[in-house]
Amino acid sequence: MNLTIENESVTLRNMMEAIQAQQGRKWDVEVPTTEVQCRTVETPRGGNRTQLILEGRNGDSTRVLEANPTAFEQLCQKANVDVRTGRRFQQGYPQEFDAILNAIHEKEPRRAMLRTFDMTPGAVSENLNPLIRHTFGDGSQIEAPSSTGMLRAVVTHKFKRFDHPDLMEAVLPVLMDSDAQWQIVNAAITAKRLYVRFKSLVITGEGANVGDAMAQGVVISNSETGHGSISIAQLVWTLMCLNGMETTNKSRSTHLTSAQAESDIYQMLTDEAKDLDNRALAAKLRDVTANYASREMFEEVLERFRAAAGDRVVNGMAVAQPAVEALGKILALTKAETSSVFDGLLATVQQPGYAGQPLSRATMVNAVTGAARNAALDDVSEWHRRGSKVLNLPANQWKAVAEVPLPVAVAA
Repeated sequence: MNLTIENESVTLRNMMEAIQAQQGRKWDVEVPTTEVQCRTVETPRGGNRTQLILEGRNGDSTRVLEANPTAFEQLCQKANVDVRTGRRFQQGYPQEFDAILNAIHEKEPRRAMLRTFDMTPGAVSENLNPLIRHTFGDGSQIEAPSSTGMLRAVVTHKFKRFDHPDLMEAVLPVLMDSDAQWQIVNAAITAKRLYVRFKSLVITGEGANVGDAMAQGVVISNSETGHGSISIAQLVWTLMCLNGMETTNKSRSTHLTSAQAESDIYQMLTDEAKDLDNRALAAKLRDVTANYASREMFEEVLERFRAAAGDRVVNGMAVAQPAVEALGKILALTKAETSSVFDGLLATVQQPGYAGQPLSRATMVNAVTGAARNAALDDVSEWHRRGSKVLNLPANQWKAVAEVPLPVAVAA
């Protein structure tokens, strides 16, 4: 295998160790909501957090599960309680809030899968992964023996489990055996998703302008907590600043396997059939990964970047600010997000391949993807996808950016 897939920071190795540590502490249980009780407890430093009490069955001990923020949001959502309202009730009206959640669980019974990390004394050490040993906003932590587990997700009992190790086992061998010489750029495991982004050391070329060095990339992501499907996408890197852009070349698990899309059918499958379904999904993921990692797909994107360099903003840098604001409206960005794009634009026009060049659609793509560098981990891929949206804006929408009028003071 080609071990150049690792980088100097051994990000991949560290991530795999974290995945394996989590895998050893996972505990899932499918229960009717009538068998769980929510209770709000006060933290040592003030403020409240929610626990789920799972009564012991068949000789098992009762479990006290600390709900992390992700699980708390899902408890609210599944009870049709606005999350912000739920947080306010949790802090200001804890007893009443518990009574509401428990009444809903009792009077509107359903089956749920609780995804947890085991926190029993034998499983706890000082070296727990941060996602397992969770620190709350008040500084308190989930630790045994005050609790016996972390509730990390509340999902439907039809939830298809294809976890992070399954994805990595399917995709890594394909990349390692590839002639593209893949190297990991960054990786993250958040409470909601796993992200791993790679770039090729040999599939490279010039994009919008001379000196705009770019490289082929692939991004894989997955959620064990119900926050989106398994995804594999082509990712194109601007090498000078390592901005990335997800292209429209993407496959999600719902398109690769019918069993997950048809959850009622999946629920009927035996464990053996579910295992076979996962193996089939892994095989499809391997094929898709190999296809997205090709030079042919990379060259197609380079041609689009070169064409985008010809889509110029009429009045250039004189309308940089209003052009970014027009783009922000098209992409439905907040004021803060639009400001991040403007910062990305100022950085882009100073880098090789863009310095001294006319302001263009290609410049705007890099301005948008540049905002990902300061984004929260779970928002990075969204910025990469927004870059692709800019590259593929319909003519009428791009016209609203390209022909934005000069500010009055400048025009005068």
